Amino acid sequence: MTRRDNVGPVCSLKFVTLLVALIPELLFLGAGVQLQDNGYDGLLIAINPQVSEDQNLIPNIKEMITEASFYLFNATKRRVFFRNIKILIPTTWKANNYSKVKQELYEKANVIVTDWYGAHGDDPYTLQYRGCGKEGKYIHFTSNFLLNDDLTAGYGPRGRVFVHEWAHLRWGVFDEYNNEKPFYINGQNQIKVTRCSSDITGIFVCEKGPCPQENCIISKLFKEGCMFIYNSTQNATASIMFMQSLSSVVEFCNARTHNQEAPNLQNQMCSLRSAWDVITDSADFNHSFPMNGTGLPPPPVFSLIQAGDKVVCLVLDVSSKMEEADRLLRLQQAAEFYLMQIVEIHTFVGIVSFNSKGEIRAQLHQINSDDDRKRLVSHLPSTVSAEAQTSVCPGLKKGFEVVEKLNGKAHGSVMILVTSGGDEHIGNCLLTVLSSGSTIHSIALGSSVVENLEELSHHTGGVKFFVPDKSNSNSMIDAFSRIPSGTGDIFQQRIQLESTGENVKPHHQLKNTVTVDNSVGNDTTFLVTWQTSGPPEIALVDPNGRKYYTSDFITNPALRTARLCIPGTAEPGLWTYTLNNTHHSLQALKVTVTSRASSSAMPPATVEVFVERDSPRFPHPVMIYANVRKGIYPILNATVTATIEPETADPVVLKLFDDGAGNIQMNAPRKSVGRHEEEQKWGFSRVSSGGSFSVLGVPAGPHPDVFPPCKIIDLEAVKVEEEVTLSWTAPGEDYDQGQANSYEIRMSQSLQKIQDDFNNAILVNISKLLSPQQAGTKEIFTFSPKLFTNGPDHQPDGETQESHRIYVAIRAIDKNSLKSAVSNIAQVSLFIPPNSAPVLARDHLILKGVLTAVSSIGIICLTIAVTHYTLNRKKKADKKENGTKLI
Repeated sequence: MTRRDNVGPVCSLKFVTLLVALIPELLFLGAGVQLQDNGYDGLLIAINPQVSEDQNLIPNIKEMITEASFYLFNATKRRVFFRNIKILIPTTWKANNYSKVKQELYEKANVIVTDWYGAHGDDPYTLQYRGCGKEGKYIHFTSNFLLNDDLTAGYGPRGRVFVHEWAHLRWGVFDEYNNEKPFYINGQNQIKVTRCSSDITGIFVCEKGPCPQENCIISKLFKEGCMFIYNSTQNATASIMFMQSLSSVVEFCNARTHNQEAPNLQNQMCSLRSAWDVITDSADFNHSFPMNGTGLPPPPVFSLIQAGDKVVCLVLDVSSKMEEADRLLRLQQAAEFYLMQIVEIHTFVGIVSFNSKGEIRAQLHQINSDDDRKRLVSHLPSTVSAEAQTSVCPGLKKGFEVVEKLNGKAHGSVMILVTSGGDEHIGNCLLTVLSSGSTIHSIALGSSVVENLEELSHHTGGVKFFVPDKSNSNSMIDAFSRIPSGTGDIFQQRIQLESTGENVKPHHQLKNTVTVDNSVGNDTTFLVTWQTSGPPEIALVDPNGRKYYTSDFITNPALRTARLCIPGTAEPGLWTYTLNNTHHSLQALKVTVTSRASSSAMPPATVEVFVERDSPRFPHPVMIYANVRKGIYPILNATVTATIEPETADPVVLKLFDDGAGNIQMNAPRKSVGRHEEEQKWGFSRVSSGGSFSVLGVPAGPHPDVFPPCKIIDLEAVKVEEEVTLSWTAPGEDYDQGQANSYEIRMSQSLQKIQDDFNNAILVNISKLLSPQQAGTKEIFTFSPKLFTNGPDHQPDGETQESHRIYVAIRAIDKNSLKSAVSNIAQVSLFIPPNSAPVLARDHLILKGVLTAVSSIGIICLTIAVTHYTLNRKKKADKKENGTKLI
């Protein structure tokens, strides 16, 4: 959110509650994985179209899920199993009597299979971008992991691996190992292995064979060649989140077996809670009971589905309300953009318009050439009707009539519904829509919220957008650009590089640059739109100085658009465009730039936007996220800004942090496998719409400060000679915006005390610590723990003065004395076992059978959510500080 003194425009938004009564069966359509009678239904596994067809891949997936189902059932004490699974076969594979898709999209898959190798090679991982106990985005497997049986020697059986990842995805638990900190010193000054449970046995091995464990640590470094080898035969039954490859491991760590001292993500993110404690607190366990008897559940049932010809119908409002605020013109411009640039070749497209009744404007027509695209553009509505009434149901009914002419059903079709006003009767066709098998993407124009419109999109797996009545807003085009293809083939999809709009004064200009990086460049198109009269004077200069002018653009005077397609592959670098308003009145001038991948061998950089919840109630925050990556590789240190467009107020621009501010810190990646990323002096740019949102219960006028600083989750403590140095990322005055007022740091020699009774732990004197810095800034503070630990009152039973271990936590306080939650607990040993001369540590220690979770998420704590993200130029990574850490 913005700081409190800037929240006025945001709080003036109008919000409504959308209510709908649905029969239970239809609630599950498009709603993802559901748990019924102990069985998970609706799990969707999608194979990327770049994966080569292999006769062994589908059987191996089935075998993995079947094995996982029984393993999960026992691990959860007869609580849950997998009942129904759908496998989405790519259209690049030959047809083989597969069932046709309904509302299943690649972008909605719970599990994806690709040939893109991430920073971890074949490591499976879960894109887990939210907090403890929160669902992740998807599980990722490479096809090689699923086909190469040699890999199971290290990872363990694939079914066990899947359960490990499922726990990340479904229940929001974290790994219990730590490749960066495989050892630690416990409260009794013993060297321990970062593991859960501590019952897992093994031996320490140095360069020349077995060695005493104390030989493995010198200061805070690990001795070269020192590692811990696990015994092949174990009695320990936990934990699946540590090492599921051990045959004895059949359960999650619980309160009895959990190791609270281990420096792992589970302890850091879940406040020392065990994985089982988090799992049993989930909605799955709150709404189910263990199955009776001793028998196993039935094996999973698999459905193989494949998309047929893609079918899209534009369902467009032409009521008199479309005359307001140039809505019809902006719709025409965005629809032309979609038809000419976005929708994929070979797609069948139809067009329907509606007011109080529907009208078919164009029957399905397959796009095979630019002439086909132009023909469809000619059928777009050119005028509005005199009728003010808007009725969505007749429009959708006509849309279904159009798409059903191809195969007799609407299954797998897509409706792009654009409407301008309230319709109290959407509920009349809600059940018909939900049972149609069609996906509804909705775009609402203006301030009139359409009741139940969001439900149409939500329950059919579609995306919803809101477009404000602002002449300089490009959000209509952004919405059409963001509509997913459903295939997952990013090499064929349009990628938006630029989206900007300004009200330009007479004889003034809009001038800017857009970056075309090496990963894109094919079919690069510059689209210019204007509001009234003739086109602006256009000048475009490529990185080599070649110039393009208005005469080089293809102009559509009726729709007030000008489009230039760059032949071949666009020259990488900075392109400069200038739009001169040559007219005597204010003009809304807008620019959109799109492109495709430059090569099928190199995935383009992409940005994907997530919003944690659709309709929170004030003052609960909304979390918004940007996943910035190239293929599977994360792109670190990108500059990401979010632009929030309210209904009537000016846009609010916020910077998202990629440095740990109020966010979730993922496991650090191992070194990239065979990857070399060329440095580019110009960086790259991307734009992606995040859809629309509503916040319920926002006060109409000023309100008291109710937003505390974010919880600090990246507190670290390091012993430097006789002192302890703390580091963390500064939160804000309100969540992660602005500057907090002060910090409160406390320490204890008892982990349990600082965890359970922070207020009574020892207060650290921070008088030498300056006021908190701007949110997102790295804070460093050094203090002498002897000032606090020398006294006899602070000696834990059985410990001597030279064997101190301290635990430190921190919280931030704003100017109105609102306090953040207590941070993660950092620990440091003030006593180091004696050893020989120091040597350099390994870059990392890889423990056999360990999985790694990785993500490239930038996260922000907000009370509002994003309508679109603009990804600015990439910052050059500080490899020394950030090269081994994803934040």
